[in-house]
Amino acid sequence: MDTAVALVQAYLRINGYFTVAEYPVLDVSPRIPARTMTDLDILAIRLHREPPAHGGLKATDQDPALGAARGTADMIVGEVKEGTPRLNPAMRDPAVLEAAFTRFGCCPADTAADLVDELLRTGRVVAPAGHVIRTVAFGNPHHVSSTREWHTVSLEHIIEFLGDHFHTNWHTVGHTQIKDNVLGMFALMEKSRRATQSTPANP
Repeated sequence: MDTAVALVQAYLRINGYFTVAEYPVLDVSPRIPARTMTDLDILAIRLHREPPAHGGLKATDQDPALGAARGTADMIVGEVKEGTPRLNPAMRDPAVLEAAFTRFGCCPADTAADLVDELLRTGRVVAPAGHVIRTVAFGNPHHVSSTREWHTVSLEHIIEFLGDHFHTNWHTVGHTQIKDNVLGMFALMEKSRRATQSTPANP
């Protein structure tokens, strides 16, 4: 997996999203063998959960930089760049997005075309099931700004967010076994930092 895509996937998972990275979209024709049209860098969805009325577990706060609306499920169609965040031609191709929406199960085939059309025009659309679908571009811009067609999150912010997450929540995450390579690296960096700080200085 591409390193930048792996970083974004780890960030989204920390924020409570179920993710699929480098999702292949196939072109299937009866006259030629199936071929991969493109890979969508990130598809992710976070389910909505009402906070408990009286005590109980508190719903995890989401990073405001993601720009998700409160009180609804959120689906992200994401493009990841190591440079300036932008959308590849495939992310602007209605056929690609319609196929992905239908296959991913976010909407019926007969509504996919209209949803994709609105998403490409505004960067945000509400599906018949009630969840929001948004286009998010991840990258390294000189000035982070969102456009009408997509929301932007910088990789620099993601790195800072993950570092702060492990530092702040070390009392919990420091005792867990982490299989994700990116999150494991951040855990190792935090563990090493703490070990260095606790080592007594030589006389």
